[in-house]
Amino acid sequence: MRIAVLSPAVDRRHGTERSVAELLDRLSTQHGDTIDLYAQKVSDLKRNDAQTVGASDSAKIIWHRVNSFPAPHLIQFLGWLLLNRWTRWRRQRATHTVPDIVFSPGINALDADVILVHAVFRRIAELQQARDTGGYRGLHRKLYYALMCNLERRTYRNSSVTLAAVSQHTAAQLARYFDRHDVTVIPNGVDAQHFSPPALATMRERYRLEWKCSPRDFVLLLIGNDWRNKGLEILLRGVAQCLAQNPAQDNGMSLRLLVVGQDVQAPFRLEAQKLGIAQHVQFFAPVPDVRIFYAAADALIAPSLEDSFNLPVLEAMSCGLPVVVSPAAGVTDYLAHGKDAIVLEDPENKDQLAAAIRSLATNSALREAIASNGLRTAAKFSWESHVNELRKLLLSAAAEKSRRASPQTSV
Repeated sequence: MRIAVLSPAVDRRHGTERSVAELLDRLSTQHGDTIDLYAQKVSDLKRNDAQTVGASDSAKIIWHRVNSFPAPHLIQFLGWLLLNRWTRWRRQRATHTVPDIVFSPGINALDADVILVHAVFRRIAELQQARDTGGYRGLHRKLYYALMCNLERRTYRNSSVTLAAVSQHTAAQLARYFDRHDVTVIPNGVDAQHFSPPALATMRERYRLEWKCSPRDFVLLLIGNDWRNKGLEILLRGVAQCLAQNPAQDNGMSLRLLVVGQDVQAPFRLEAQKLGIAQHVQFFAPVPDVRIFYAAADALIAPSLEDSFNLPVLEAMSCGLPVVVSPAAGVTDYLAHGKDAIVLEDPENKDQLAAAIRSLATNSALREAIASNGLRTAAKFSWESHVNELRKLLLSAAAEKSRRASPQTSV
């Protein structure tokens, strides 16, 4: 099968982009599919550039570079919509090859045949409206979400577009907002050999030492972009409350927080300073091997306001870390509170969050039980299963597309 894949970026530094990389690797190497990848940025992925291969090449990932230009995110995305369509048209005209199916991980085009939904912007826009910060940044965010919501209405209500979702949580939103009750749920996977306690064991001492984490530090980790939506504000307050109620000199333990992702750091640094915990918080940009952060951490904290899945939760569990997770994350469809995770009742309640952090930091039996059960739960998820289910959907959609395109046979 020849699949056109539309994704502005593919890498292993971010959740959605990492899941796309895992998908493309397996479609190409395990299923022998040819992938025409239309993207602006590609890294950490074995591929061929379009200039070096011919139209007859098979079982390869062929990168067709889509141009980009520096501009605010809203303008960049509009440019992406136009330029990826132009790049595909130009290539098809030059080579006379047409893909069997056009696949998009999210709203990345107006003509995708199959979309795997990683986020419902309608829901994110509702949360953003309730927390409108004003100013240029707030206006830009509002306009961007308005565009995305418009594209979702146009695309997701079209019954000829095949939809899949990474969780039942997201499928329910697609039904509620767009009246789509035919969505296939295909959860994300995890590479259990890559994200495993043995794989991380040799990294822990090095990176805790590099980041000046002492043996008595209980290190918390938050991973993701859009830190307001990921719950960083409430996490900072929860950490401050823990430190105020349990100072290091009382219990011999100090909290540290590692924050990994892409967002504007200044507002969160200022909030940490106001709370008096700036020395306990470190910010990091994404890196190719996210395992270094799991290795240094003692627990992953994910109090998201909205999350279609939250892949870092699954990866942390596979690494043997206990997790605290929001009920607004799709991954909680598969978790049991108090068994393989601590599932918050209200991700915006700092008292609940602080209590969850304290219980993990001070109760080694609870910490070990949740980590052990979480490791077994994570083992039920694999990228092989994810890819197999998604490929079945792609094949079915390709067959239906071919049937619709075939001229009706007259009797």
